[in-house]
Amino acid sequence: MIGFRGALLFVTHDRAFLNRLATRILELDRGKLTAYPGNYERYQQRKQEELATEASHNALFDKRLAEEERWIRRGIEARRTRNMGRVRALLDMRKEYAARRNVQGKARLALDSGEKSGKLVLEAEHLSFSYADRPIVRDLSLRILRGERIGLVGPNGVGKTTLLRILLGQLEPTRGTLKHGTNLQVAYFDQARAQLNPEARVVDCVGEGKETVTIGGQTKHVMGYLQDFLFPPERARSPVKSLSGGERARLLLAQLFTRPANVLVMDEPTNDLDIETLELLEELLLGYDGTLFLVSHDRAFLDNVVTSCLAFEGDGVVREFIGGYSDWQRQRAETPVPVAKDSPPARTAAPATESKRPAAKKLSYKDQRELDQLPARIEALEKEQAQLQASLADPELYRRDAAAFKKLGERTKALEVDLAQAYTRWEQLEAQRTGGNS
Repeated sequence: MIGFRGALLFVTHDRAFLNRLATRILELDRGKLTAYPGNYERYQQRKQEELATEASHNALFDKRLAEEERWIRRGIEARRTRNMGRVRALLDMRKEYAARRNVQGKARLALDSGEKSGKLVLEAEHLSFSYADRPIVRDLSLRILRGERIGLVGPNGVGKTTLLRILLGQLEPTRGTLKHGTNLQVAYFDQARAQLNPEARVVDCVGEGKETVTIGGQTKHVMGYLQDFLFPPERARSPVKSLSGGERARLLLAQLFTRPANVLVMDEPTNDLDIETLELLEELLLGYDGTLFLVSHDRAFLDNVVTSCLAFEGDGVVREFIGGYSDWQRQRAETPVPVAKDSPPARTAAPATESKRPAAKKLSYKDQRELDQLPARIEALEKEQAQLQASLADPELYRRDAAAFKKLGERTKALEVDLAQAYTRWEQLEAQRTGGNS
């Protein structure tokens, strides 16, 4: 995209993408559209400067308004002799105050990490798991200690959610052992938002029939707590099925954070969240003293939050890297991908001369036809995936037809698997056709 010579207008919550690509930022804030030259970092600097200037101006204005209000309320003698020009100026000040644009509300997040877990959270030895003949995880061994923040990275459909379910004990591994530590209190943020009852009211999802919630030992009225997540009272009484994607994400966070948890599992929590809420969630997780498992495609979020990454390198190989997303990219360029123990042994590399490269192998008629058809199949699957995602983004879909919404969600998950398999098969056939030199 950087090499594109035309004009580009895009909307994104991906700060890394925005910072790298944008040359001008258009901000819609409190009904006003403002342009800021430069990338996202420059925009943040300018915005903070503007807000500081605005706050200073408002403080001086409020002080002067308070003085004028005291003057107009003096005794009867003062009012008889008051300056009518000053009165008109006061009326204008009142109008200006009433029309003042207030800074948009920000979510106020708090998380109860509960009691401490044991020092060892989990230990896996030689874990493997497959769907039919498709390996998801091969021979994974790792130890997770209390307080670690683990990011899971890799393409869609590669098996990140499946690995989470294995580590949580919801799926049995095909091979290997898994040991959990003591006193674990797990809270799970589900990317499908399946924990939310679409027919329930927002307030009932959080309060569960009670008028108060307790967070970190402090009791709050449930309506006040929901306002911390930007749900005004009228919205808090609405059914879940009427919420937008971003509102559902905030509601699930609100529901999740009412429960003490020393192990927090978050599967794509950044989807649909605005940038301000993302940054607040970052701050919250950085101060969280429990153990975190995080799946996200937001590179900046991963860089800012996690202490290590479990990276899916293909063909079921999962490796652990210290640091965030950028650290993983740098380290994987320096470290060759290991061969899984249950994979066929690799051949010794030959010197890089044309005469000793593996010879291309002529494909069978069936394989050649499959290879010829795969690009069109992949294109069709990606097109269907884009259409489904566009349909699921419609907040009114669930209200109109809940069954159709569920069916589309199931089809989307199946498409991710089909696409991953199609790409893998295409790579296999292409490598076979070219003798491994594609």
